[in-house]
Amino acid sequence: MKNGKAVVLVVEDSTIIRMGAVDLVLSAGYEALEACDADEAIGILESRDDVDLVFTDVQMPGTMDGIKLSHYIRDRWPPVRLIVASGAAILEESSLPTGSRFFSKPYDSHAITDAMAHLLSIRNETGC
Repeated sequence: MKNGKAVVLVVEDSTIIRMGAVDLVLSAGYEALEACDADEAIGILESRDDVDLVFTDVQMPGTMDGIKLSHYIRDRWPPVRLIVASGAAILEESSLPTGSRFFSKPYDSHAITDAMAHLLSIRNETGC
């Protein structure tokens, strides 16, 4: 958390969808960071220690998709909470790291912000 605000990293290769997700994060009262692929997201995570939640798309160009990215993040930065979304794939949450949430696109904005609030409150309660 930075200045009392949770920091959410949005990882999405589509500029328009990423802009909408960033607006959603900001309107929920969080600080938003953005990356266009997994490599850029990892670079941000390596350079900052205040990212609380990553909201990633599944299908992206680059070295890994959102599913692999979510597992990489869980292994390397266990306290970071994860939300994964996809317009093409319907996933079982069991294919994601424990505690992650999955949403199909188009997703309901309120469902996403509710999930962010829930995941971030769990993080704050446990002190992780």
